[in-house]
Formats: sequence, C-alpha cells, structure tokens
Amino acid sequence: MIGNGRAHRTTNRNLPENPTMTDSSPADVDDLTPRLQRAYDLAARKVRGTIERHPDFFPIYTDGGKWHHRGELWTDWCGGFHAGTMWLLAGHTGDPWWRAQAEHYSRLLEHRQHDRDVHDLGFIFLSTYLPWYRLTGDESLRRVLITAGRTLAMRFNPEGKYLRSFVAPESLFIDIMMNVPIIFLAAAETNDRALHNLAVAHCRTTERYLVRPDGSTAHEGIFDPETGRFLRESTHQGLRPDSAWTRGLAWSLYGFTKVYAYTKDPADLAVARRNAEYYLARAPRSLVPPWDFDVPDGPDRIDDSSAAAIAASGLWDLAEATRPEDPDGADSYRAASLAILDSLCTDRYLSSNDPGWEGILKHGVYHFHKKLGVDESVMWGEFFFLEAVDKALHATGPRGGA
Repeated sequence: MIGNGRAHRTTNRNLPENPTMTDSSPADVDDLTPRLQRAYDLAARKVRGTIERHPDFFPIYTDGGKWHHRGELWTDWCGGFHAGTMWLLAGHTGDPWWRAQAEHYSRLLEHRQHDRDVHDLGFIFLSTYLPWYRLTGDESLRRVLITAGRTLAMRFNPEGKYLRSFVAPESLFIDIMMNVPIIFLAAAETNDRALHNLAVAHCRTTERYLVRPDGSTAHEGIFDPETGRFLRESTHQGLRPDSAWTRGLAWSLYGFTKVYAYTKDPADLAVARRNAEYYLARAPRSLVPPWDFDVPDGPDRIDDSSAAAIAASGLWDLAEATRPEDPDGADSYRAASLAILDSLCTDRYLSSNDPGWEGILKHGVYHFHKKLGVDESVMWGEFFFLEAVDKALHATGPRGGA
C-alpha cells in the first residue's frame, strides 16, 4: 500500500499554466551555462574564503551572513557538505589545491564512521569518501564507507523496520532517506544481502508511513519501539505534523531516486515521482518554495533556497532515472531542475553582490521554530546547489575553470 491512507489537505494556490518552467527560464542547459559558470566562480571564492577565515571548521549556518561558531546546532550532521563542495570544486577546476583541501577536510571526518549517535552518516560520507574512493580506488577509503554503512544500520529497529532518528528510539525521520544509500553501498560492496534487505525494509516503512497519498511527506513518524506499531505523524521543523515541510519533501524526492539506483524497484521511482509532482504543483513560479508549503501568507512565509537546491539536484537525477521508460517525463523533470537553477542563479539568491556574506546561497532556512539559520546560508544548500550546477554543466560537455 502506498502512503499511510490519510488524505492531506492542500492550501489554495495560484498555479502557473506550466508549473515546471518560469516565463524567463532558459530553453535548455546551454542557455543557462554562462550563469552556471559564474555561480561556480562565486562558489570557489566563497569556499576559499571560508577555509581561510575558518580553518578546520565545519559550518552549518550563517548568522547575518557570517558562519556561526557558537550556540545551538541541534545535531552535528553537516561536515560532509563543506568537504563535499571542495570535492566538487576539485573536479570542476582540476586545481590540486582544491584536491588537497578536499582530502584534508575529509580526513577530519574519518572518525565519524563509528558515530552511533546520529542518523546522518550518508550525509557525511557520500559527499566525501565516495567521490574520493571513485577517483582513486583506494581500499582504505572503501573500508571507511563500508564501516559507516554498517554503523548506520545499527540504528535499525527490527519491530518497526525503520532506522531510528537521533532524537529517540520511537522516531523515524524523512531525512534518513538521504542516508540509507550508504547502507545499500556497504551491502553492494560486501555482497551482504541481509544488509541490503534491512535498507529496503526501512524504505518501505518510510514510504508507508511518511509519504502521503498526494506525494507530500511528514517530517517524522512516531512508533511504539517495542511493538513497531505506527502511532502518528510528527514534526520538528515543519509548520505542523500534517503540513508539507519543503526540505523534507526534497529529501524524499532525492533520497528515493538515489535508492532506486541500488534497488531498481519501480516502487522507489514511483515515490520520487509523486514527490516531484507534488513539489512542482505547489511551488511558486520561481520554483523556490517557502520553508513549509502550508505557511500562510505573511512575515513567516520565508523562502528556503536549500529545499530548492536539493530538489534541483534530485530532479536532475530523477530525469535520468525515468528517461528509459518515460522520455517526456524525464524532459519535464530536467526542465524543472534547470528552472530552479535559473531562479537560484540570480542576485536575489546568490551572494554575488555582497562580498561580506560568507555563504554562496542566501535565503535558506535551517530550523524555523528554534530560530536557527532562518533566512541565511545553510551548508547543505551550498552543497546541493553546487552539485546541481555541476550536473547541469556536465551535460554541456567540456568545462572551463573556476
């Protein structure tokens, strides 16, 4: 059964006739290429500046445009994104300085392969040790990835068939769909069918209880950890338990698409497509959503550029995954990805005209209720924006320097 059987109420919205493109969007990636290249140039300057001003530091969000060092972080989950931007820049530029930085910052994360206190080991290692391993084939890097996947699998609740979040044993987060691919990777590298099946079980539980019939998602599911019985939807970062927190929706879209690459199960691709259709139907013309689709008009309806960046990268992969069976649908997803990048590569969202702003992408939201990183740069927004830009530039053939 797809979804949890509960209807989700959507708010009134004024949809454009074609919700996947804005009036001024480029017809194809070649039209957008000069702006994508400029975005990469900006990213190189901003990330280099962060390395110089904040050596060996892993930022999470800015405060007034400056990377935040003190106060509440909620949880330590973002190190891989900072190092991941360095891997992207190393690949894009071919500059050995970026390669050295990427390796150095990745090494600083190596001990996290044993971290049993977080559900975020995919975030930490898939953007760092995976590209490093693919580049070199170094067996020691492979072992780190396998260990991280096995460590994450220790969070599995066999009664409820889910990986528990960092919050509590009864808690399942939609975010974990972004991390479960490292378990699939570890299973594939070691031919461990039991580990693979554990990851599949988590995906099916997430699909059943957190993905709603209309394609929207709950942030959290609460279970009885002793019996595994699902109790209710909940949220930490959405407006309400039954609302549509946009970053969570983007996590699901991207995560189920990545999982499909390992499982080839049409159910995984179908979930990602439902997520995509919901996102595109409810997003404004810019395709950059508010932090929750159900936030009413007013001062609290703040954009979340990071949700848009995740969606842009996920939609690009979804286009590739659907192309063999549905080329028209794939073209639509690719057009939507480019339309999001078209919006993000503007002065409204890029910090091009603000040299004192340390992040790349403005107007992100970390945790609205805790007032952490609201209308700021957030490190996952930096990474997934640059990743989406990188994917689009790869489609244009040989790339220039940054």
